[in-house]
Amino acid sequence: MRLIVMFDLPMETSTNQRAYRQFRKALLSEGFLMMQESIYVRVATNQKAANLLEKRIGAFVPNEGLVQTLQVTEKQYASMHFLVGEEKQDIKNKDDKVIVI
Repeated sequence: MRLIVMFDLPMETSTNQRAYRQFRKALLSEGFLMMQESIYVRVATNQKAANLLEKRIGAFVPNEGLVQTLQVTEKQYASMHFLVGEEKQDIKNKDDKVIVI
């Protein structure tokens, strides 16, 4: 299971910019990886773990803007098509090293 977080946050004021930086830093500390700008993904062991992650993200979302999550299975994630560009070959983005205990 993958949890994808997509966001569009305002950047007009220094307060907005600070909220953006704090949110991004919190996502990274939760183990999310950047797929592309404003889209982050993390492997979750199951749907219950993904729901827990959503609740934890809900605790630190900024007050303004748009933050959305999407849960997809590994099969759905693997069927992603690249119309332009290539998949990053970063080992951190591979699920074959994930061990579920």
